[in-house]
Amino acid sequence: MDKINTITKMPQQITVENLLEMSQRIKTLVEDGLVFAVQEDQGGIRSSRITLENDQIYMHCLQVQPPPPHAHTLQVSEVLGAMDPSSTLVHLDLAWGGSTRGRVHIRLSPNTPAARQFVLLCTGQTGVSYRNTKLHRVWNKGRPGEWVEGGDYEGKGGAGGAGIIDISGGQYRESGRAGDVRWGWYGGAATAAQFAITTRDCEGVVPFPTVFGEVVSGLEVVRAAANHSDITQVTVVDCGIVLNQ
Repeated sequence: MDKINTITKMPQQITVENLLEMSQRIKTLVEDGLVFAVQEDQGGIRSSRITLENDQIYMHCLQVQPPPPHAHTLQVSEVLGAMDPSSTLVHLDLAWGGSTRGRVHIRLSPNTPAARQFVLLCTGQTGVSYRNTKLHRVWNKGRPGEWVEGGDYEGKGGAGGAGIIDISGGQYRESGRAGDVRWGWYGGAATAAQFAITTRDCEGVVPFPTVFGEVVSGLEVVRAAANHSDITQVTVVDCGIVLNQ
């Protein structure tokens, strides 16, 4: 009854400050699946689960559905507007063989439009996202400079994934380290939403010039995906952004 009273006494709309402070009352709501971020536009109402895992607060990818009737809600714009744009942590959950194999956390570099695009595609704010997309290719498998590719939210086979913003400018890094996240420069606008994650150091191979992020945890999951017998069976089953960074 104490839990029920706590929930029913809370206002139906909470603030970002409430969420980030994570009092026991808010924690109870989040753990019970009663906190959602919402966005309404021409496509209707979309909602995003807010979860708490290992002391990290996640806003998951927006879905085309309203929140549950008794949910406590925040506006997506307010949630993201309260974040520090110079330090953005996103996640991709990878699955194959009928089960989720792990979560990959990626720290994005500031001042790069590719990083801003990556956030949009992890949160689904524009109506398209990386959720339910496939990894579609492994390059240099088992050799220095190995990397996997994904991000085709259109055909999911590697031929699509058009950019949703112009990512040609910005201060990109040149690097060849395992864990680098970059965009491919060879496909033009038609595939500009695609990304690559390096899984083995280049070791003498020419480094890549368009790095905009790095894997900070979960690289072993990406390496396991690269070693899977068929990379096209690997799915991004969920994605989103970490709110308390």
